[in-house]
Amino acid sequence: MNRQRSFISFIVAGAIALLVIAIASFYWFFGKSPANLIGSTSQPGAAIFVSKLSPVMVSLLANPDRLQALEREEELSKLKTSLFAKSGIDYKQDIQPWLGDEITLAITTLDIDRDLENGQQTGYLLALATKEPEKSREFVELLFSKRALAGANLAVEQYKGVKLIYDNQEVITEEKIQNPKSKIQNYLAGAVVGEGFVLFANEPKVLRDAINNVQAPDLNLTSSPEYQKATRQLPKGGLAVAFLNLPTVAKWQGLELPEQLYNSQIISLALNPKGLLAETTFLTSSEIVPPSAPLSKPVGALQYIPASAGLAISGSNLSNLGNSDLAKLWRQATATIYGSEDVVSRLAKPLADIQKDWGINLPEYIFSWVQGEYAIALLPEKEQTTPHWIFVVEKSEGLEQGVARLDAIASSNGLSINPLTIDKQKISAWTELTTATKKSDVKEGASFSIETKVRGLHTTFGNYEIFTSDLETMNEILITKDNSIIDNPNFKDSIAAIPLPNQGYIYLDWTKSQNLLERQVPILKLVEVLGKPFFNNLRSLTVSSYGTDTRSLKGGVFFKLHNS
Repeated sequence: MNRQRSFISFIVAGAIALLVIAIASFYWFFGKSPANLIGSTSQPGAAIFVSKLSPVMVSLLANPDRLQALEREEELSKLKTSLFAKSGIDYKQDIQPWLGDEITLAITTLDIDRDLENGQQTGYLLALATKEPEKSREFVELLFSKRALAGANLAVEQYKGVKLIYDNQEVITEEKIQNPKSKIQNYLAGAVVGEGFVLFANEPKVLRDAINNVQAPDLNLTSSPEYQKATRQLPKGGLAVAFLNLPTVAKWQGLELPEQLYNSQIISLALNPKGLLAETTFLTSSEIVPPSAPLSKPVGALQYIPASAGLAISGSNLSNLGNSDLAKLWRQATATIYGSEDVVSRLAKPLADIQKDWGINLPEYIFSWVQGEYAIALLPEKEQTTPHWIFVVEKSEGLEQGVARLDAIASSNGLSINPLTIDKQKISAWTELTTATKKSDVKEGASFSIETKVRGLHTTFGNYEIFTSDLETMNEILITKDNSIIDNPNFKDSIAAIPLPNQGYIYLDWTKSQNLLERQVPILKLVEVLGKPFFNNLRSLTVSSYGTDTRSLKGGVFFKLHNS
């Protein structure tokens, strides 16, 4: 593990720093004509060094200094200087003159020596494109001379025509004492390959394997049919791209997936006049079963979602959602990322509470008869831990029977179905009678009052049935029909960035939902600290799936920023 730690703390930290610089530029200075900030190439050239068995490869396809025009008050220069300070390297003097238009970081292997006795030793490879090979060679020499002066044991070798420089410093740890076979060393290896790339790795073997991958093309990532299919999905002008071999990623995480439908994933990041668009494609060898027919415009059900909503989900046909490949992807992704669905269940707590309190199964009792348009929304309030909810569904063949079944469930739970009228609109309310004790004179004894609590409401409006959690929310819907989320400029900008046709939208207003999300997912606060500038400028995010390929599932996440 120390070999990994050494590499991350020195070289990988530098690579991440450059990626951070690029992303930071996007959201700090987005408003200053970003149109010309596009990737120099659509695919990472460094893929020829990476094994086709690699679990993850991430690339920035533009020189970070192309973003310097957006810099303000020298924040980015200060960031670069501080991140390279510990290495004794001056970014502007030692790296900037030769750095080209690509930075690629890859996990090349899960275990470098494939020896289980000394633990899993993950291989890391960093590839930096160079536009001045001689200057980049000077940099590599400078880097290792500084490490030698600091006490590292320097070594040089020629491998298949490439000069490798590496050093190691054996680290004596408690683990080393207890297990003498453990090869815990502080390694760094570097080389300039041809006229195009400077390579760094956390062990010489990783560099040798990278050179082998170039000279035996059937070994590298570009020869993988899965990777070739994935790169055909990349948009032009993307600034960053990531490729994931999903079964290997799961193995790296030590997970056994309950089902493995998708084999690989590719992600691209591109600038949009209104924000950032991250597109992703999941590839499979099976036929994709879409949850519903694609939509050519936003669903009409959104007209009943107030502009104050913090979360809005819209689409059509919930009846097939559980068996769709979108649902299978969700289960596979949550298992891969979290190892369980605990985090996801926290986010969906309001729906889980409804199922528990009412004793109903949402897919069976509700989703099964939603065959037309639908919209679901949460309206967070600072004073409440549980947000108000709205469910709007288009009239369909099974709607009347489905509503009658919900009324019957409400009655079986001790609730009364009472008619109400708001602004001449007839409403059915599920109510519960409770008693409340009032303080009174001791001689007269305690007095009681009867209170009516509304547990839910529904009404028919136009071609839709509207369900809400409380009377205030239903009133807001009825009296603010001309102030729906469809009229919200932020929402309109966000969905405009998503291609049509699509399967609908998941829209999250970050400024309104931040407190709710932090309560449900405490670890999110740590994520916010790490990415504070981004979250401070994040206004909303919108998720959608689209595309017509029957063997891939394509979607995107659009990040709307305050400056855009």
